[in-house]
Amino acid sequence: MTDFWITDDRITISNVTLSFIKIVMTSYKNLLAWQKAMLLVKEIYTVTKLYPKEELFALTSQTKRAAVSIPSNIAEGCGRKSKKDTSHFLYISRGSLYELEIHLNIAVMIEILSEASFQKITLILDECLKILNGLIRRYEIDDLK
Repeated sequence: MTDFWITDDRITISNVTLSFIKIVMTSYKNLLAWQKAMLLVKEIYTVTKLYPKEELFALTSQTKRAAVSIPSNIAEGCGRKSKKDTSHFLYISRGSLYELEIHLNIAVMIEILSEASFQKITLILDECLKILNGLIRRYEIDDLK
């Protein structure tokens, strides 16, 4: 029978030790950036229910699409093989955050979104942006993939 055991950074099989790299990320669902982005999507869907019907295929649709794009691109980036690909999708997600912010500013400007609702969503949006920027920096600095 072969002796086999695993320690923090090595596997030993029959007196031969192999070093290995730990898997850093097991799922995009564990990322705070994705979790906060999903909360943002929920808030956007709640607030856009109050938009007028004539905006259904315009600002309502665009706002929802931008919001959904944020966690979707985080997840897609995590499914990519290379660090460069992951970073690319994180940047797309960040772009969608900025796009969403513009849609919300327009909604306030044309008076279909209250300032109070805007402020509530902006707090979540700003938190998402800070977390996502940190994640992007981490992928650019560290060799996670």
